[in-house]
Amino acid sequence: MSMTYTWEVTSIQTKDETNTDNATNKDAVIQTRWKVIGKDSDGNEGVFNGATPLTSVNTSASDFKALADLKEEDVLGWIQAKVTGDYETHVNAQIQKQIDDMAIKETDLPWKD
Repeated sequence: MSMTYTWEVTSIQTKDETNTDNATNKDAVIQTRWKVIGKDSDGNEGVFNGATPLTSVNTSASDFKALADLKEEDVLGWIQAKVTGDYETHVNAQIQKQIDDMAIKETDLPWKD
């Protein structure tokens, strides 16, 4: 069964950070909260909520993107660059587990009247 994933940034935290060139990256994103919604071909959905810390310490002033210029796609790109390999497998497996659990139902005991 195919799965479609939709990513969303739900919050960010910022602070001024000094980079390795001793320049200040003002309001650098240092923490993100996000979610991934997985939807299967039957329309069943599962959600994974995550948090990913970031730093701009190794980002030069010329490459630094100001907070006012950020778009969700920028932050998602940073997050998705970290949510790879085993971590991405874990995220997708948790979503699939939620969807699989939807098929489980509480059943009356057949011997109880």
